[in-house]
Amino acid sequence: MACYDAVGVRVPEILLPKAGLDLARWAVVACDQYTSQPEYWDRVEALVGDAPSTLRLILPEAHLEAPDVDARIERIHAAMRSYLDRGLFESRTGFVYVERTVGGRTRRGLMLALDLERYDYRAGAASLIRATEGTIVERIPPRLRIRDGAPIETPHILVLIDDPECTVIEPLAEASGAFERLYDVELMLGGGRLVGRWVPEDSQGRAVRALERLADPARFAARYGLDRRHPLLLFAVGDGNHSLATAKAWWERIKARAGPDHPARCALVEIGNVHDPALVFEPIHRVLFGVRGDLLAELRRSLGDGVEIADVPDAARMAACVGRPAPGAQRFGVVAPGQFRVVTVARPRSTLAVGTVQGVLDPFLAAGGAERIDYVHGMEVVVELGRKPGNLGLFLPAMDKIDLFKTVIRDGALPRKTFSMGEPHEKRFYLECRRIV
Repeated sequence: MACYDAVGVRVPEILLPKAGLDLARWAVVACDQYTSQPEYWDRVEALVGDAPSTLRLILPEAHLEAPDVDARIERIHAAMRSYLDRGLFESRTGFVYVERTVGGRTRRGLMLALDLERYDYRAGAASLIRATEGTIVERIPPRLRIRDGAPIETPHILVLIDDPECTVIEPLAEASGAFERLYDVELMLGGGRLVGRWVPEDSQGRAVRALERLADPARFAARYGLDRRHPLLLFAVGDGNHSLATAKAWWERIKARAGPDHPARCALVEIGNVHDPALVFEPIHRVLFGVRGDLLAELRRSLGDGVEIADVPDAARMAACVGRPAPGAQRFGVVAPGQFRVVTVARPRSTLAVGTVQGVLDPFLAAGGAERIDYVHGMEVVVELGRKPGNLGLFLPAMDKIDLFKTVIRDGALPRKTFSMGEPHEKRFYLECRRIV
């Protein structure tokens, strides 16, 4: 495996579904989507039927606590081995340029492998590859159970670079008309169109050299107004942080016996430019289930006299109020059965509203104020779930994506589940795989 150690990049051997497979049923959305909407996964199951599909290679997190989860994991491992034995993959070594068109926008990315030795998801990390949000370490062990015994990985990890001059991915887009087309598929359930093209060796080299320029210490320091000795951040994990953290945890577990060239040292990811106009940061909302406590009273108690709570007539007015600038203050919405409210915090505890809210939710949950919490995408979902008896929804504002790298570099990882790169149907669909044994 060719290595570019200066930027933590390795050239992967990628397993692609062989010609003739139905890619519309092969590709399914990331497993961490629709976690509180199992009916979505029922629809996927019906569409896939008996066809070869990445659905058989993943565990949708909607089923993570199912009573038969152990049997599900055994079936995943068996499907992986079966697909390999049946020759359902074609192997190629190199990079893949991808385009994802959904909702009238085309997002551009580059599939490659990242060296897990250069990645650290822990708080205060100073590694070349870092998490952008707090990692919930309790969510790693269930994923490790899937990784343990898995001969292949199929990724939904999206990693960002800060390339304002568009030197890495955009030149590939301009030249892609001459690249070999590997796949072209209309994705299920509104997922849009996904096209993958093979990157020739010369274009691959130019992309790596552009990454090396982004990682030049002098350029990095000038870009962010830092001392040249400040630790470089080249790759910031946008989506799939817990999947990448699981790959890292597995590598740490086996590397002493596996050796430095073992394929599990790397993870297959798609990188994208945070400046891509098609890349949209959406907020991740919260829904509490089995609410027993008074969250509004807890907000007032925890955040002081600067908290104002106003009733609004509907979800549209709530969203408009939350999205309105509030200099020096923060706003978020609360959805309950028959009620919409807007909370304004005059003296917030955190730089972002999500941090202020999470700082109240964590002790509220720990004290038994609700049975559980889920993190959801889209106003429609938080409203639908928040209005059900016993539930409560927290509607949060979006953050400016251009502030991402600067904030992580200066302040560290953001509060967990701060942002999402698009709505659930816009998330990465599984298509490529890679051997990890």
